[in-house]
Amino acid sequence: MANKSKFQAIKGTRDLLPPETQLWNRVEQTAHEVFATFGFGEIRLPVLEPTELFARSIGLNTDVVSKEMYTFEDHDVQGLEIIRSHLLRDMDLHPGPGDAQYITAGLNQFLAAANHEIKRGTLSRTPEIATALLRLEQDMNFFAGVSPTMVLAEYGSQTNETRATLQAMEWGMEVALRPEATASVCRAYIEHGMQQLPQPVKLYYMGPMFRRERPQKGRYRQFYQIGAEILGGSDAPAIDAELIEMLMTFFGKLDLEGTTLHINSIGHSAPNCRRGYVEKLKAELEKVKDKLGPDSQHRIETNPLRVLDSKLEFEQGVIEKLPHIADHLCDDCAKHYAAVKQHLELRGVIYRENWRLVRGLDYYMRTTFEITAQGLGSQNAVCGGGRYDGLVELLGGPPTKGIGFAIGEDRLILSLQEGAKSATASGAKPNSPLATRHSPLVYIAWMGERAYATAVRAAKDLRNAGFSVELPPTELKFGKALGQADKLGARFALILGDNEVSEGLWTLKTLADGTQTKLPEPAIIEHLRKSLSPVWAGFSPSPGL
Repeated sequence: MANKSKFQAIKGTRDLLPPETQLWNRVEQTAHEVFATFGFGEIRLPVLEPTELFARSIGLNTDVVSKEMYTFEDHDVQGLEIIRSHLLRDMDLHPGPGDAQYITAGLNQFLAAANHEIKRGTLSRTPEIATALLRLEQDMNFFAGVSPTMVLAEYGSQTNETRATLQAMEWGMEVALRPEATASVCRAYIEHGMQQLPQPVKLYYMGPMFRRERPQKGRYRQFYQIGAEILGGSDAPAIDAELIEMLMTFFGKLDLEGTTLHINSIGHSAPNCRRGYVEKLKAELEKVKDKLGPDSQHRIETNPLRVLDSKLEFEQGVIEKLPHIADHLCDDCAKHYAAVKQHLELRGVIYRENWRLVRGLDYYMRTTFEITAQGLGSQNAVCGGGRYDGLVELLGGPPTKGIGFAIGEDRLILSLQEGAKSATASGAKPNSPLATRHSPLVYIAWMGERAYATAVRAAKDLRNAGFSVELPPTELKFGKALGQADKLGARFALILGDNEVSEGLWTLKTLADGTQTKLPEPAIIEHLRKSLSPVWAGFSPSPGL
């Protein structure tokens, strides 16, 4: 039984442990290799960004910004923050005029601490801070003069005003743990003047994101994404198609089972295109409002396109009868969409059209796509993307074309693991590249002090050749050593005793069938290379094996 620790991972987060991390590394290495062949370079982004970056890009009314982001103020006045918290608590604990002295004392302490921080230079005396401090000084004088017989309503009104002033004070920049990375890439594109580089600029990233949503299968509060963006240049349909081709190549290299590509076009924001469609959609939704759930009813007013995303069973029949956006595209957007499909077919990329595949933000336009996979239940998407030609401009940059995608790495790993389980159940080799066992290829069973020096040298040579090797630190009896090799899942045991060292012939035992062969030292590495099937070659960190 595992030890019960006082400290455990926070809800919605988890530790990634070996051997599972072997699969994570393989997925990420495959992304590095495939994306590079399409001319993409890696960008590494900060985890912390200004909250305003996401408020502006994703939207204040979205669940991500309004409910799910982890935000806090970045400042150097933690002591002042603590005093404010205690003062606000005292205002709740002492709500009557008879306790005004507590509020007076708390305000006096707060004002003294604030002025001290201003003198130290850790708190800027901005016009907003100066006005708030003056107001609080006046409030302190009010509370100092309160009599126990004051009307409760008057006292309560002043308390509320003071509380509001305290809560509205900002010490520094509000920052957020990034909930996604597209906005960060666009921010970096603007900040570093990448529009001066040859266009388009092709960037990819991988790393953790953070959203405070309800944890469920394949979804966590700290989750991981692999994504790519193409910024600048034109909006040629071939760009969209090649980006999708790269995605499907990546999933193909991973042998991800049951992948389905869904595509759509959502036009652009002109009155004769998406904007006109949204008006028609809203009018139709108003007619069936009473047949929809509370979330969809709310979205009719805030973002009608998001109603099409609903997964609620009882809403599906209603949604299927709504007008399709493809029937309301302007001529230019319809031509663009037709050309994207032609370029996909030219590349041999199989797709399905899905008219309900939308993006609810104004800067998204034209091509949208999603990839689903097996083993994830009803929420089976592993990747989503689309064109967002207005985003860089929205963030203060020049007019810039843009398209990108984000892969949910946690869900991708889960789908690969489910596929590996199915393959094992059907009789496939358990040690396929999709398996998560982290086993040594060679276990060195050495016996005797002379053999140990040879074993150390053998381990070094085998590792330099790219093989995974387990070298026990202490001598084991022959039977126990082979038992340990079996438990670790090794494929070969290299047996080194006094005879092997004296003769210069090493014994290599294949653990699966028990066969043994004696080979001179220089021939061991070449023999192992020839013995490796393509499946086992997939485990090797060395591209030459």
